[in-house]
Amino acid sequence: MHLDPLAILTAFGLIFLAELPDKTMFASLAMGTRMKPLYVWFGTSSAFIVHVAIAVGAGSLLSLLPGWTVKLVSALMFGFGAFMLLRGGDDDEEGDEAGGKTVTGFWPVYGTAFMAVFISEWGDLTQITTANLAATNGTWSTAIGSAAALMSVSALALVAGRFIAKRVPLKTVQRVGGVCMLGLAVWSLVEVFTG
Repeated sequence: MHLDPLAILTAFGLIFLAELPDKTMFASLAMGTRMKPLYVWFGTSSAFIVHVAIAVGAGSLLSLLPGWTVKLVSALMFGFGAFMLLRGGDDDEEGDEAGGKTVTGFWPVYGTAFMAVFISEWGDLTQITTANLAATNGTWSTAIGSAAALMSVSALALVAGRFIAKRVPLKTVQRVGGVCMLGLAVWSLVEVFTG
C-alpha cells in the first residue's frame, strides 16, 4: 500500500469544498441541535466511510443505481427529520430544558445519523468525485483524503450546531432546523423530477 501525500491533500481539498454547501452538512447541523453531537458524528462518519469505500471500490457501478429512487428515499428521510423537529408543542419546553425530550442513547442517534447520510449520499457529487479521483490518484490515498474531508465537514457542522444551540432558545433552533430539513426534503423531491 503506497500513500501519496499530494493525492491525500488533493482529495481532502476537493471533497471538503464540495461537501461544505451540501445538504448532508445541513442535516448534520440540524441533527446536532436535537441529538448528542458526538453520537451523530460517529453515525455520519461511519456512513461516509462506507460511501468512500464503495466509491473507491466500485465507483463506476454507482451510476447503475436508479437516481430517482435514491432521491425519493432521501426526500422521505429529510421529511421525517423535519416532522420530528417541527412536531414539538409548547409542552416540550420543560422536557427540553431538562434534556428529556431529545433523542438519546448511542444506538438510536447513531442509527438515525448513519441512515440519513447513507441514503442521501448515493450518487452525490462527492461520491462521484471520490470515484474519479481513485481512478487517477490511487485508491488508498483518495480514500483517506475523502473520508477525512467528509468527517471534518460533519464535525464542523456539529460544532456550529452546538454553538447556535447554546445561544438561541432550543425551540427556535428546532424550528429552524425543521424548516431546513423540510427544505432539503423539497430539494430532493425537485431533483427526482428535474434530474
